[in-house]
Amino acid sequence: MILSWPTGCRHLQRRGAISNAGVLRMLKPGLDGDRRYVSRFLDDGSETPEDQRGPLEPHLLYIGGEDHHLRLPAMCALRDRGFRITAVASGDPAPFVRAGIRYRKFQFNRFVNPRADLAAIKRLAKILIEEQPDLAQSFDTKPSIFLPLAARSAPGVLAIRTINGRAFLYSSRSPLALSLRPVYRALHKLAARTAAATVFEIGDDRAFFERHGMAGKMPVLIRGAGVDVEGFDRALNSGPSPAQLRNELGLGDAEVVITVTRMTRQKGIPALLEAAARVHAVRPNVRFLLVGPRDSEGPLAITQAEIDQHAPYVKAIGPRSDIPALFRPANVFAFPTEYREGVPRVLLEAALAGVPTVTTTMPGCAEVIRDGWNGLLVPPGAPPVLAAKILHLLANREKGLVMAGRAAEYVRREFSLATVVDQHAALYRQLIDRALPARFADRGRAAATKEDTCVL
Repeated sequence: MILSWPTGCRHLQRRGAISNAGVLRMLKPGLDGDRRYVSRFLDDGSETPEDQRGPLEPHLLYIGGEDHHLRLPAMCALRDRGFRITAVASGDPAPFVRAGIRYRKFQFNRFVNPRADLAAIKRLAKILIEEQPDLAQSFDTKPSIFLPLAARSAPGVLAIRTINGRAFLYSSRSPLALSLRPVYRALHKLAARTAAATVFEIGDDRAFFERHGMAGKMPVLIRGAGVDVEGFDRALNSGPSPAQLRNELGLGDAEVVITVTRMTRQKGIPALLEAAARVHAVRPNVRFLLVGPRDSEGPLAITQAEIDQHAPYVKAIGPRSDIPALFRPANVFAFPTEYREGVPRVLLEAALAGVPTVTTTMPGCAEVIRDGWNGLLVPPGAPPVLAAKILHLLANREKGLVMAGRAAEYVRREFSLATVVDQHAALYRQLIDRALPARFADRGRAAATKEDTCVL
């Protein structure tokens, strides 16, 4: 049965046989370029209860970088809420394949390279045109500039940029960073014209974007990317025992201060190394365990020679996949970041693991830790203060554990994956509902001359 557009689609909508989101899918071109959509709804004259109808799933592109696999729990949760997910990222496809999430490779340069950035925008535009998603959401600094610019080539795609902090340009006071700040603002002003919505992880970033006219049409505050509480608990309890890890890593019976982050200057590693030396002078049995990549971090990476200067009380073990288990033998979690990021996922995980935490007053960290209540805060780039707070937690174990318990409860309540995903799903459906009237008008005018059809 073939119904001409727009009459056929409106007929189905009036009968209640298809939702607004379903009509939207019927309006989208197929992947093969044919401007028709095969509906799952068969017009056989019968009335089907709404909860028994096969829903047409809005297609969501989830766009990120090398560590995009860390967002797989969110993607799976959104899939469970009725969205069809395609991950677009620069990292290893294997985790997405294992999770049953469709994956497309999107390579881009993380560092300053205008020519490579222009090429990346063109590649992303090509992906948008080929996929024709209903929605596309970007994460991380560069993708959240690339997506709205690329979406200009794919009208009808609802582009959502996520601001996870202000990154290197506002973390550094180097001549390069200072000179690039006006460029960053200009690009985000341009991106704001196309973006259907902008999600901010922290209020400080939203205020900054609004102050500089970069917030766009629909600024929304959704705190953090969320943490899969149940999944983290399973990983925490199923991993190697603290005794096994201490033996594997050569920690013996030492007190352990763990740091999980990229080994870069922006993440405060130089300050941590100096603080480690100060702690070692007072408590020689303390060992600092550094977990995270170094070789991939470019010119801002800490050198191996810098780390080696602090042997044997500092041990760098590189990136690991068993982070939950590594928290178990730790006495203190130190997160010395000087980077203007969003809500750090590892800070949430350390809280769930019940490890007493000391971190910096950077806005993303202050969203999670309230000084003296559920952890300790120090100024960024202040090794003497950082060392003093680490020593305080080591010397006052019970007080530290009380604060860690509050942090765990706070994260479970405010930053759980379910809470964050529900907020994103509500935003997506709101955007789809808002977009439908305009799309009806646009596609209706096109149909008057092209006689598009809905095939049922």
